[in-house]
Amino acid sequence: MASAAFEEIVEDFEFLDDWEDRYRHVIDLGKSMEALDEALKVEATKVHGCASQVWLHPVIEGGKFRFDGDSDAMIVRGLIAVLRMLYNDVPVAEVMGVDAKAELGRLGLNDHLSAQRSNGVRSMIERIRMVAGENA
Repeated sequence: MASAAFEEIVEDFEFLDDWEDRYRHVIDLGKSMEALDEALKVEATKVHGCASQVWLHPVIEGGKFRFDGDSDAMIVRGLIAVLRMLYNDVPVAEVMGVDAKAELGRLGLNDHLSAQRSNGVRSMIERIRMVAGENA
């Protein structure tokens, strides 16, 4: 089940007919996200398998999963923002049950990302699931 924040993105995308407008919206989501502290951009938080530089910093507090992230590519920052809306504040025990592919499919992202970007998103989701699995 998607969070209220993710449902807002779904609603926003329903109003944006053109994929270029949706693409710009994803980039704007990334621009509005706070930058990850430089001290957290280390090998341990780096996500491998992405064409650009990507860092995810997960935090589990009160049984809830959260993460912050950053990238050197604007579209990827936007994709991180989308994933944050999908996963942040989900009980850690429920993270594995989130069908990210289906949820992102509701946005049409599966059809409009390059193969490299799609691989990067999969790598980010795998990292999220791995961390949640280790802490469930």
